[in-house]
Amino acid sequence: MAFWIIISALALAVSILLALAIMRGRSGDEPPAAYDLRVYRDQLSEVDRDLARAVIGPDDAERIRAEVSRRILAADAQLQKGMQDGAQPKTLAMVVAGVTLLAMVGGSIWVYSRLGAPGYPDMALASRIEAAAEARVNRVSQAEAEEKVPAGATVQAPSPEFIRLMEQLRTAVAERPRDLQGAQLLARNEAALGDFAAARKAQARVLSIKGDQASADDYVDYADMMVLAAGGYVSPEAEAALRAALTRDPQNGPARYYVGLLQAQTGRPDNAFRTWDAVLRDGPPEASWIAAIRAQIEDMAFRAGVNYTLPPEGQTTAQAPVLSGPTADDIANADDMTAEERMEMIRSMVRTLSDRLALQGGNSSEWARLIGALGVLGDERQARVIWQEAQSVFWDSPSGLAEVNEAARQAGLNE
Repeated sequence: MAFWIIISALALAVSILLALAIMRGRSGDEPPAAYDLRVYRDQLSEVDRDLARAVIGPDDAERIRAEVSRRILAADAQLQKGMQDGAQPKTLAMVVAGVTLLAMVGGSIWVYSRLGAPGYPDMALASRIEAAAEARVNRVSQAEAEEKVPAGATVQAPSPEFIRLMEQLRTAVAERPRDLQGAQLLARNEAALGDFAAARKAQARVLSIKGDQASADDYVDYADMMVLAAGGYVSPEAEAALRAALTRDPQNGPARYYVGLLQAQTGRPDNAFRTWDAVLRDGPPEASWIAAIRAQIEDMAFRAGVNYTLPPEGQTTAQAPVLSGPTADDIANADDMTAEERMEMIRSMVRTLSDRLALQGGNSSEWARLIGALGVLGDERQARVIWQEAQSVFWDSPSGLAEVNEAARQAGLNE
């Protein structure tokens, strides 16, 4: 807080100094008209001296006096009005000073509000992760999100013929609730109409009819309709559908895209970037979800603090170099070291792996290895933080989640 008070005071002081300088203008200098008056009066005296020395004649002296007197009157009138050349009107000076003050103070606030993070708390990384996890748990439901979407925001204006056919379809589906083909047709047409709330209800019926036979694509369609019905928001219900889809197909592209969107919406741009970067690498380049990722990933990388350049369209990003971490063999081969040397070696390798996972991400084996190494070091608090982070990274991968949980169990974290 003290930092903001200091820089705000400095900005205000500089702005006031500039404003005062503008208002003063050239007030410390002699006005040009006053200088002209003094010169013209000297010229009148010089005319009398020249006439006395017979340098000029009486007619010439009279003519010169008349011309100089005319100039004196003009300069005096200009001086009295305060509008002499080189000076500035007082009102104009005050306006310019006010605009300058407003531009420097108000403009800096506006720029920070656009590019900065006003109101964002100054928290440690562990606290930010905890706050993001809390925000994810406490986010609003699908029904609440749909209530906030303006009425008619997505519904298109259909033709009378289409309305008639849709009414017939809705009636038929209502009369035959176990008709799979009718429910699928209704879901697709409600979505085509733009009524995504009705579409996701129809898709829920499809899932109910299919039961255990529902595919990953069925659940992705359901999640997609919920997200669209909620105005782009990934609700807890949509998250559950994504989990079901990824359980059936861990590499499902649309589901992984929405996972990244969920992470971005819950304060984890780092996880969102890693998720989208992996999906972008896997392709295919022409997929619709790849286009959506390409439109957002650079901004997500910026928010995550990652120096990232989007590859040309149709190409994948280059795989980042993998920095090694401590393996079981690394630790076992340190028998010829002293206890202090061995622990320092482990700490150094742990730091390397931790930094790499934080910046570039990694697979579940690497996260499990880091948890185990921290357990060896006796740093239970940091191991628990890494475990919680790994759980948020691999929540959509049952096998990965099982691996990091097993590493936590072996490190004694879930006892």
